[in-house]
Amino acid sequence: MENKKELRTWLDKFGLDHPLVIAGPCSAETEEQVLKIAHQLKDTDATVLRAGIWKPRTRPGNFEGVGALGLKWLQKAKQETGMLTTTEVASPHHVDLALEHDIDILWIGARTTVSPFIVQDIADALKGTDKVVLVKNPVNPDLSLWLGAVERFYSCDIKNLGVIHRGFSAYEKTKYRNNPEWQIAIELQNKFPDLPLILDPSHIAGRRDIIFDLSQTALDLNYDGLMVETHYDPDNAWSDAKQQITPAALVQIMKDLKIRKEVSESEEFQKKLHNLRAQIDVTDNQLIELLSKRMKISDEIGRVKKSQNVSVLQTKRWNEILGKMVLEGEQHGLSEEFILRLFKAVHQESINHQEKIMKQ
Repeated sequence: MENKKELRTWLDKFGLDHPLVIAGPCSAETEEQVLKIAHQLKDTDATVLRAGIWKPRTRPGNFEGVGALGLKWLQKAKQETGMLTTTEVASPHHVDLALEHDIDILWIGARTTVSPFIVQDIADALKGTDKVVLVKNPVNPDLSLWLGAVERFYSCDIKNLGVIHRGFSAYEKTKYRNNPEWQIAIELQNKFPDLPLILDPSHIAGRRDIIFDLSQTALDLNYDGLMVETHYDPDNAWSDAKQQITPAALVQIMKDLKIRKEVSESEEFQKKLHNLRAQIDVTDNQLIELLSKRMKISDEIGRVKKSQNVSVLQTKRWNEILGKMVLEGEQHGLSEEFILRLFKAVHQESINHQEKIMKQ
């Protein structure tokens, strides 16, 4: 698959002067609920009504969706409001039912994206249709797996494609339900700049109070749209209650978001930017030199340990360094999350260097 301007055609046809907004409940619960939310959204920036019909739950026993019945509710909402509709499909059977009910956009969930077998089955079932297919990132942070899923649809002659960034699972607890791992989405964007990229702040956040900040970050990074879970009574939603917002809150978020220009022709701007980027380049070179110096010290430590037959990993020492660096980072305006990621990577490289010394 190659990047082509045509990848944006389906999105450009909407003629929007704002980011694409896909909104609606995490789960379709009742016909009344779906229709009420749709009518509250129809005069907002939301172009597409979303609702989960089949809900893949991590453990059995939780609400797993109303099933095919909910497709009729989406169909009725479309007739009454004129909004386009979208839902998640996870099997060829889901695809057949969604097509039968004229669902406009189908999305592939994170749990499905991890399985090339299932993705291929769904792609084969959609072959020959002109539906828009949006592929959520896989649960694990694997760009190749994400792109591979997109390519399977592209290979089945499905050209109306896009991706949804919903964050990645992590064993360690953070402030997010799913870690954004922005660099993965940015790398995808660099490879395919014309492939529409949409943020799902609801699933990244896991709670409604940081949805705005995540959405603003996405727009700052030139994302094309947002998928936001909305419900007229979020606290009593049947699934993912904490991360849903009201339609009124969505309207306010869209008003408050700042849409940045991609470039500026201002000569003063270009001069300042060039100067600051030059400073970044110099600083980056200094960072590489410092890291190289640190690894040379690690090599020496490895030789000392080898001479005394001492193990490479010294857990107590490592924990002391980590705690100290987190505090030091905070004093310099660096987040704990960043410091942890940075020094874990540095520590792993140090271990690799010392292991190499041990084997000599």
